[in-house]
Amino acid sequence: MGFKMGIVGLPNVGKSTLFNALTKTAAAQAANFPFCTIEPNVGEVGVPDARLDRLAAIAGSKQIIPTRMTFVDIAGLVKGASKGEGLGNQFLANIREVDAIAHVLRCFEDGDVTHVEGRVNPVEDAETIETELMLADLESIEKRRANLVRKLKGNDKEAQQQDRLLAAAQAVLENGQPARVVEVDAEDAKAWKMLQLLTTKPVLYVCNVGEAEAADGNEHSAKVAEMAASQGNSHVIISAQIEEEISQLEDDEAAMFLEEMGLEEAGLDRLIRAGYDLLHLETYFTVGPKEARAWTIRKGMLAPQAAGVIHGDFEKGFIRAETIAYDDFIACNGEQGAKEAGKMRAEGKTYEVKDGDVMHFLFNT
Repeated sequence: MGFKMGIVGLPNVGKSTLFNALTKTAAAQAANFPFCTIEPNVGEVGVPDARLDRLAAIAGSKQIIPTRMTFVDIAGLVKGASKGEGLGNQFLANIREVDAIAHVLRCFEDGDVTHVEGRVNPVEDAETIETELMLADLESIEKRRANLVRKLKGNDKEAQQQDRLLAAAQAVLENGQPARVVEVDAEDAKAWKMLQLLTTKPVLYVCNVGEAEAADGNEHSAKVAEMAASQGNSHVIISAQIEEEISQLEDDEAAMFLEEMGLEEAGLDRLIRAGYDLLHLETYFTVGPKEARAWTIRKGMLAPQAAGVIHGDFEKGFIRAETIAYDDFIACNGEQGAKEAGKMRAEGKTYEVKDGDVMHFLFNT
């Protein structure tokens, strides 16, 4: 399982440029006017992971298959979107389908690129988008609670739970806070997720800065960092223009270009890592002569469920997992060396998979 991240923001903040760079396509038209993205563009990228290459080299794997991440480029929201302004509700619906929101904020000065509000203020831009999402959630909650009245009169337990959760979300939203601040008990977690409220989505602020500021950011990105920290959210600094240039280069050329710009890695790597942290994700590997492959799971997932990411039958018939920690696999020069050194473990149904585990599943058909 990978995950789906929606790229949102006001018009002309660099969303489509970033999307093009991330997916190495020109599927999203990047142009200097609002609403150049009429339909949400979807692109998949392989998640870069140097560990996978090392494992494949040791195992002599013929094929390397990284885990995948999906980006959805959602057209620019504007003030009033929750009431249908701009391209309004169709884009709010697109946001419901993603796991997390990458909120691109304009942190660069450029007189040649129009700002929809006529000024550069990323904190106010973030507040504009958040307000529209909160208003859309409030409208949705009011309609849904009205539709539950009949079931509530009939003492429907599921309706009671849903109404209770909607009321909790409504209370914080009316107080000017996003629904993600609501504390939800484990027994309500599934029902809460099913509500699909826009402001429950975790947010990663992407500060789009000029090329010269890509390494350290600027005063605009510093204000975003302060805002993100106060909210318990995270942020990354990226120059969409640099990422677009890198996407056109071969690996060796890209590495030289990054070095010249004073950057240790591409923005894509930072963005994915921040996204993984945001959604509490990690990676395990399956390695053999045929292929070396990465699999994404949620932190804390048990071995049978991790096996189920490969195929449902692996989870249903799970017997045990032969497991080698990544560092042990490398240090012992592969599976055989790890076996001989006593570093391969047989783990059962209660084993919590760790990031970097190299696994082989045994199961009944």
